[in-house]
Amino acid sequence: MFTGIIQEVGSMIAINRQETAMQLTIASEKLTKDMHVGDSISVNGVCLTVTSFTPHAFQVDVMPETFRYSSLSALRSSEAVNLEPALQPSGRLGGHFVSGHVDTSGTILSIRDEYNARYIDIGVTEGLQYLMKKGSIAVDGVSLTVFEVEDDLFTISLIPETRKATILGDKKAGDPVNLEFDQLAKYMERLLDYRKNPEPAGITTETLAQHGFLD
Repeated sequence: MFTGIIQEVGSMIAINRQETAMQLTIASEKLTKDMHVGDSISVNGVCLTVTSFTPHAFQVDVMPETFRYSSLSALRSSEAVNLEPALQPSGRLGGHFVSGHVDTSGTILSIRDEYNARYIDIGVTEGLQYLMKKGSIAVDGVSLTVFEVEDDLFTISLIPETRKATILGDKKAGDPVNLEFDQLAKYMERLLDYRKNPEPAGITTETLAQHGFLD
């Protein structure tokens, strides 16, 4: 579990890319000071597992499912990435609950600055039902507030600190971004769907009889 508050911006040292999988070596000076093999770490919003590390870098594996459904497959050597370690029970929840399980990817459509705010329009083809004005979303692992929602896009607003402390400040129109929608919205949808079409839970006398176990 993560909060969407980025702790460090790392950079890609090496990418061992296979057909639908990858092994990434990522430079890090801060997070490796308290790192262990098996730790969960968010890389651009994707929860990955540390397989090895040194004082200056760590390695993670990207499985085929993650390769297909996130923008990690488009990473290039030396590219910067957002990093966040898993939330500790004693830590502060400064953003919102983020699982690191990316729902889909979007594309930056336009960027505009107004005084100290930077507005970014992100195009999406699915998941808009989970978004609402002033709701939460994780973009490349960054916990953000939705500024506006339209038919096929939504808008976020970045303060100067977010632009400085994450890779979002360097994004350009056309760049892909990983998106994770608010868990509460997804749970609510599942609950409403279940109430409309309830499914029997576990083994019941009806299911036993239906499959010939009872006369």
